[in-house]
Amino acid sequence: MKYFLLCFLFFGFMSCKDDYQRPIDVSKVIVEPILRDSMLSVRALDFNDEFIFYGSADHIGKYALTSQFKISLNDVSAGSEKAHSKNVITHDDKPLHFRAIKAIEGDLFVISITDPAKLYKLYRKSSEPKLVYEEHNEKVFYDSMDFWNDKEGIAIGDPTDDCMSIIITRNGGETWTKLSCDDLPNAKEGEAAFAASDTNISIVGDKTWVATGGKSSRIMFSPDKGKTWEVFETPILQGKETTGMYSVDFYDENNGFAIGGDYTKPNDTLANKIRTKDGGETWKVVADGKGPGYRSCVQYIPNGNGKELVAIGFKGIDYSNDSGDSWKHLSDEGFYTIRFLNDSVAYAAGRGRISKLIFR
Repeated sequence: MKYFLLCFLFFGFMSCKDDYQRPIDVSKVIVEPILRDSMLSVRALDFNDEFIFYGSADHIGKYALTSQFKISLNDVSAGSEKAHSKNVITHDDKPLHFRAIKAIEGDLFVISITDPAKLYKLYRKSSEPKLVYEEHNEKVFYDSMDFWNDKEGIAIGDPTDDCMSIIITRNGGETWTKLSCDDLPNAKEGEAAFAASDTNISIVGDKTWVATGGKSSRIMFSPDKGKTWEVFETPILQGKETTGMYSVDFYDENNGFAIGGDYTKPNDTLANKIRTKDGGETWKVVADGKGPGYRSCVQYIPNGNGKELVAIGFKGIDYSNDSGDSWKHLSDEGFYTIRFLNDSVAYAAGRGRISKLIFR
């Protein structure tokens, strides 16, 4: 099981100790603002016991969960004694846009989306990001990043040749290698991925699932940390550049869920939610014609036995306690992405804000 309960003490911000026992069936969500900034447009979010990390339209940022930073990023817009710090990285005097981010053992990895794609590693005790990978191609567009462990990681992007772009590190992110199309399934016409929530990749142990989208929306699967790959068809809505899977999550090696639709028709609920019980080989449409419509992110709630899910998007927050067969709309508050701390608390981000979500 990929989830384990973390118990962090956030120096007055929050504690895992909670006398309140969450009910089996969630009935509401409490949204507590953490950071408001009209310039934010956050689709990539991660955290540890000290910081929330995020990627936005023109910078990467950190928000301290403790009273002050222990380290500072360069180009800090607020003093180190403040809670919020921004790092603007430019190319040709234009800020890079980051939609994939990952914190590993205190180090931070971020990759920019378009030409040139630049992947940086920011060491825990450093203020200067180190460029560890760079790719120049007019078609380059990186969508998501994740790690199997503290040494091995993966980032995926749209095709620049005849296959999806996949880069892998085996040495803690010091160097990255792009896989050859000879070692990957061929992409179909119009097949790409969406940089909507940094959840195109799901990892359980050595197994990896990658959700593609667009005119063709499939699952790429690797049983061995990216060494070999195969591809599975899905019944999700597809056929247009704006359709397909936007997010995938696996609770264990067998049970997975994907969500998406067409963001230009966010209220449509047909064939936009799919589930697998056999490790991604076959998928079934669930809650067809029922809410939620388009959502950019779906996540299993930790320790929910693979039954509890939360879907999030600019149209609101929805919850299921029966593996996606039925859904309850909890809030109209819009976000792009969400990450869970435990079965009751999550962090979510979107346009103009990062918030703490408490499920009751």
